[in-house]
Amino acid sequence: MIRLSDITSKLLSYHPKANVELVEKAYVYSAKVHQGQIRLSGEPYLSHPLEATYILAQMKMDVICLVAGLLHDVLEDTEATLEEIRRLFGDEAANIVDGVTKISKIEFSTRKQRQAENIRKMIMAMSSDIRVILVKLSDRLHNIRTLGFQPIHKQRLIARETLYIYAPLAGRMGIFWIKSSLEDLCLYYLEPEIYENIKTELAQRKEEREAFIVEVRELLTEKLDQFGTKATVKGRHKHMYSIYEKMLAQNLAVNQVYDIVAFRVIVTSIKACYEVLGHIHSMYKPVPGRFKDYISMPKANMYQSLHTTVVGPLGVRMEVQIRTWDMDKVAEEGIAAHWRYKEGSSTTKIDETQFAWLRRLLEWQQNLEDPVEFLETVRMDLYPDEVYVFSPRGDVKEFPRGATPVDFAYAIHSEVGEKCIGAKVNGKMVPLRYKLNNGDIVEINTANRQHPSKDWLDFVKTPRARTKIRQWVRNQEKEESISLGRSILEGALSHERLSVANLLKSEQIAAVAGDLSFRSVEDLLAQIGFGKISARQVVGRLKFKLGLKGEKSQGLVSKVVGRITRRRPDRGIQVKGVSNMLIRFANCCHALPGESVVGFITRGRGITIHHKNCRHVLSADQERLVEVSWAPAEEETYLAKVRVTSLERKGVLADISSAISVKDANIVQADVKTTMDKKGIALFTIEVGNHKQLQDVMSAIKKVRDVLVVERL
Repeated sequence: MIRLSDITSKLLSYHPKANVELVEKAYVYSAKVHQGQIRLSGEPYLSHPLEATYILAQMKMDVICLVAGLLHDVLEDTEATLEEIRRLFGDEAANIVDGVTKISKIEFSTRKQRQAENIRKMIMAMSSDIRVILVKLSDRLHNIRTLGFQPIHKQRLIARETLYIYAPLAGRMGIFWIKSSLEDLCLYYLEPEIYENIKTELAQRKEEREAFIVEVRELLTEKLDQFGTKATVKGRHKHMYSIYEKMLAQNLAVNQVYDIVAFRVIVTSIKACYEVLGHIHSMYKPVPGRFKDYISMPKANMYQSLHTTVVGPLGVRMEVQIRTWDMDKVAEEGIAAHWRYKEGSSTTKIDETQFAWLRRLLEWQQNLEDPVEFLETVRMDLYPDEVYVFSPRGDVKEFPRGATPVDFAYAIHSEVGEKCIGAKVNGKMVPLRYKLNNGDIVEINTANRQHPSKDWLDFVKTPRARTKIRQWVRNQEKEESISLGRSILEGALSHERLSVANLLKSEQIAAVAGDLSFRSVEDLLAQIGFGKISARQVVGRLKFKLGLKGEKSQGLVSKVVGRITRRRPDRGIQVKGVSNMLIRFANCCHALPGESVVGFITRGRGITIHHKNCRHVLSADQERLVEVSWAPAEEETYLAKVRVTSLERKGVLADISSAISVKDANIVQADVKTTMDKKGIALFTIEVGNHKQLQDVMSAIKKVRDVLVVERL
């Protein structure tokens, strides 16, 4: 069993000035709170935190991490409190212990590969300090080493969880010796027969392979020395789980797997790596398609090396890895390789292009003086835009950061989203706008009377939720528009003294809908309600099909004052991205061709055109504004209002009317009054073709004698 002295000796071997007293204090505290607890092996429970902490010392972790290793189970298995740990050992150690405890409480109900990947991501995202993951990995490694004392069903459960979650997590951290140890032990419990077959095959040919390794190692060393390259050559058997994976992938028996021997050539520079590659390829025939350059293109976990497979002596395939000493350290220790413990000296500056993943993972600072300073900068930033939460059944769901319970509800099922009335997060009621955090357990409350709200679009984040909510809102608005369109059309029919009840169910109205390219009468009514088609247009077509006259004779007043030209719905105006919209011009500003204009969506009345600086537009709902532009339109006229202030003089009104007529403008309406100070104010509504014609009219009026002011309203 590991003792405290083993841990402190290991710590002092790589950090001579370490605060050993704090480690000893944590040991005493852990022994006190775990007193009387026994593991299934019969050993005192304290043996487990000691073994896990020694694994951390093997990774050359700092004092705080070793303290957390000794304390990592106290919150879960004893009466100790987080506040007490914080008071006795500081915030850093307390936060690590708290993080490990939270991960330990996660229950994994499914074993699908995608689900496992989400759990791994969630653990990474939950860990604000990478030491949380390192302590958890050391805890799991010792537990899997002593798994034989558990019942068989528990062995398989824990081994499967380790294989799917923690072994790949160790690989993601770049700590391959822990990854391979976990995988081999899991294989022993999950596939015991295959494990024994591989073990037996390796044992039977062990002497033969050992001799082969020695021979090749000596030959490579001698040849490289002849080429003037100083290199260290190491040979090893591949670990059992990698052999098992090769058997599965290629459908081979264990005695058919040949390339189970690997060599590692370690040199002093990157240039030498490529030189060695050339020398090895000149000595042995390379296997096509089996070369990987992880130096120029490092793996996501910072791993760098050249990989090649060659046909060696006796026709045996062998893998050769070529790397520098720094690369070898990273390959062996992963993240832990970047701690430095030399007092008074700074770390080597890391090539930022080489460690792009580390930049994302850590809030990296260059040239740090000691491991404590380094660790202060270490924060998990692997998945800054993702959040991982649990369903009540333990399934992990992935969402964009800022997602809410409504997003979660729609991720379960559309009906759950539509009927979502509230949510519980970690057992407490939260508002629907609540932003989910990593590790949250989310439960949705539903009610049959509930339906989506358009306001949800302001805070939901997932495309699925937004699409479903918009779809429901559109359907709801369509129903409202059908009702509104029915009312508008009924009013128009009543105005024409036509039978409302009969006509809305007649073949003629269905034929009108078909003529206008609508699938049904309901679609026609909806478009009337939306304002995309006028009820007057429908009534006109309906009267035609009924054989009735379509126009009334005009009254005398209309003929005298003038007639406003009835424009086709989109005559003179183009709406960006939309066609066949009902267009009307606002009476408040009377925009003219040539002026800057904007459209305002009006329920049941289509798009109303305003001048861009109209006060009503400036104060309107900006989401209802649409981009419009003037379209060429011949013989089209528009209304404009002009106010003329003049001195009171007989004939001045006739002179103003004449000036307007000279410029080919038509007076539609005139209103004249006299003020107390003997001035005349005339309001003219005139028809003009565009803004330029209006300017010409106003210039002509200004030239009339006794006219004081001419202004457009």
